[in-house]
Amino acid sequence: MAERARLDQPREVRRTFRPPRRESDPERFGRFAESTARFLGTATFIAWMTVFVVVWIAWNMPYGPDRHRWDDYPFIFLTLILSLQASYAAPLILLAQNRQEARDRVTQEQDRASAAQANADMEFLAREVASLRLGIGEVATRDFIRGELRNLLSDLDERSEAEDS
Repeated sequence: MAERARLDQPREVRRTFRPPRRESDPERFGRFAESTARFLGTATFIAWMTVFVVVWIAWNMPYGPDRHRWDDYPFIFLTLILSLQASYAAPLILLAQNRQEARDRVTQEQDRASAAQANADMEFLAREVASLRLGIGEVATRDFIRGELRNLLSDLDERSEAEDS
């Protein structure tokens, strides 16, 4: 009788020639978008893009020496390349802005919670200071005790004089 696979035991691991799948990092593309957006907003990018466009136009102008021109005067291919670059840059910049907005929202919530805690602490301390002021109002001060002792001393002097006479 043929041996059947048992359902109460796991199957044996089969060997394959494919490499094991790596776990995908969901933040990888976001980090790529942020770094790209950060680069697109620099003067270096603008300078390189300007150099690229000027060289492209200078090479493909209909004037000058005879040479192979791949994009004649209306520069359709250049327009296509710039449009393609813009169509990829815009979503990357928006993704980077969305990620920054999410980080800002978390920071804002933490700041709000910290401010609320500081406000509660200040209110507690204000109540404590007020209660201490009320308590101090009932405590005898040094001048009050001296005055009372002087009064008692003068009363004692008066009594001793009255008894002596």
